[in-house]
Amino acid sequence: MSDTGPTSNSTTTGSGYRVLARKYRPKDFSDLMVGQEPMVRTLTNAFETGRIAQAYMLTGVRGVGKTTTARILARALNYKTPEIDKPTIDLRIPGDHCQAIMEGRHVDVIEMDAASHTGIDDIREIIEQVRYRPVSARYKVYIIDEVHMLSTQAFNGLLKTLEEPPEHVKFIFATTEIRKVPITVLSRCQRFDLRRISAADLVGLFTTILEKEGIPAEQEALSMIARAAEGSARDGLSLLDQAIAHGGGSVLADTVRGMLGLADRARIVDLFEHIVRGDVTAALSEFGAQYEAGANPVVVLTDLADFTHLVTRFKYIPDAADDPSLSEVERLRGREFAESVAVSTLSRIWQMLLKGIPEAENSSRPSGAAEMVLIRLTHAAHLPSPEDAARRLSDLSGGDGQRSAPSPNGGGRAASPSQPPVNARGTEMSTPRVPAGGPTAMLRAVPSPETAQEPLERPALQAAAEPQPEPKVHVRSLEDIGDLCAKNREPVLRARIRQSVHLVKLEPGRLEINLEPDAPKSIVNDLTSKLREWTGITWWVTLSNERGAPTLAQAEEQAKEQRKTDARADPDVAAILAQFPGARIIDVRIRAEEEEDEAAEIAAPAAAESEEGDILPGDDIEL
Repeated sequence: MSDTGPTSNSTTTGSGYRVLARKYRPKDFSDLMVGQEPMVRTLTNAFETGRIAQAYMLTGVRGVGKTTTARILARALNYKTPEIDKPTIDLRIPGDHCQAIMEGRHVDVIEMDAASHTGIDDIREIIEQVRYRPVSARYKVYIIDEVHMLSTQAFNGLLKTLEEPPEHVKFIFATTEIRKVPITVLSRCQRFDLRRISAADLVGLFTTILEKEGIPAEQEALSMIARAAEGSARDGLSLLDQAIAHGGGSVLADTVRGMLGLADRARIVDLFEHIVRGDVTAALSEFGAQYEAGANPVVVLTDLADFTHLVTRFKYIPDAADDPSLSEVERLRGREFAESVAVSTLSRIWQMLLKGIPEAENSSRPSGAAEMVLIRLTHAAHLPSPEDAARRLSDLSGGDGQRSAPSPNGGGRAASPSQPPVNARGTEMSTPRVPAGGPTAMLRAVPSPETAQEPLERPALQAAAEPQPEPKVHVRSLEDIGDLCAKNREPVLRARIRQSVHLVKLEPGRLEINLEPDAPKSIVNDLTSKLREWTGITWWVTLSNERGAPTLAQAEEQAKEQRKTDARADPDVAAILAQFPGARIIDVRIRAEEEEDEAAEIAAPAAAESEEGDILPGDDIEL
């Protein structure tokens, strides 16, 4: 989106000042060539070959020129001069209808805002009017802005007319939410996606406009406005208007920085340098100075993230430094950091900033939250990357789970004091000092898939396991754990175990379980601590993907149903059920074990004194 000059009637008059976004609104396709080349090329070919669609759909972010493009397209469809009387994209000479269309007052070009006309009645009015031919123009053009705001009924009412409109009717739709437009409507339109305008193109547009206005400007100030516009020409021109008023007729970097609440880009680069060096004091001091100068803490973190992204791009796209929207400081020092800072470090800074920026935005003390983010960033600068840490631990363990010490003749896997270990960034790593008789590292090198001969054992649990003492209480089943809960007055945990825990595997000191979907995950921690307390040994409680056995409650319910089934098969019970129609078995209760034991004690002497012909154990007894 660009312009070569203001539209007619656009100079400052006594009636009031026209903002730059309206004064320099594009008036033909040549003004749209910057940023929207694919759309202009497609329309050019369509007009030259006479393949003009009955409906167009323009989509893009706010301020990229959707409504302006719709008016230019309506002007091209109705272009007429004494020499030319056909649709064309060559609009350098104003036609009979051009002025009225661009000002939105032509009788045959009807503009409607769907945000305020969302119902079926508004669409029904359009449907009734399309049958009438245009008053003076070639086509009757309907421009519907924010078309995604139409109701479902309105869209459905428009479908038939949109698919087979009269030859003298054209539709042009504009929307920022293309996904909210029904696919049935999209399939009947020729769609154009208006792209975001790059910062370089916006800087060029601002420079051209300011030259025509005779207003001096600093290149750094225009770059800041272009970045803040985020691809929107209208937003950028509105900010430029504000910057001119703020600077008293000139656009200066300091005034724009204060207007936008930005920090100096050079100071952002200094802050980045303090972070990668791990200098917490200098980083906090620099941030405090920027905050006192009026910088927004959230904006400082956002600019820091932008510079991190810029440095990462320089690593892989060196030509990105030629972007005119970049300051000289960003260009030169960004290249230096791209050569010296590892990608893993840049990625870590980026991830931490992505998490830290929302913290600062939602905090009641944004400056304090931003300082805490900076502290985390500088602290992380001293940490080795994961691959460096793994390599160092592998060197210390000798690859076999034991720390290797240098032999008297200089052998062994340990690093020599004269050759300290070096990480991927080329900086020395400090070797941890382990006192004599201290704990032995229980780490083992993980074999690669090509060299592994058998599946890996479960990580670290068995490798780090120490000899367990004899447990105070033996746990052999899930019922035992439930009994321990009852004994130690833990009714809530017992109820959760009964209702939600599926037993997968149980060994001394190790419990694998599966939980019901609605079960709290805190059961694992609760079982770990309670079993250690009750049994006197360390327990590893882990979640498994296997379904496991039924829960205690499910097992009891299954046993209860089985007892009912067995009871129904009993002839006596069956006879009773037949005698009393409608009767059903509610519950089946088994004699208590104490009664069975007592009966066994009474029967034992009789069995001992029995003689030949008496009832012996194993005989069938009919009662």
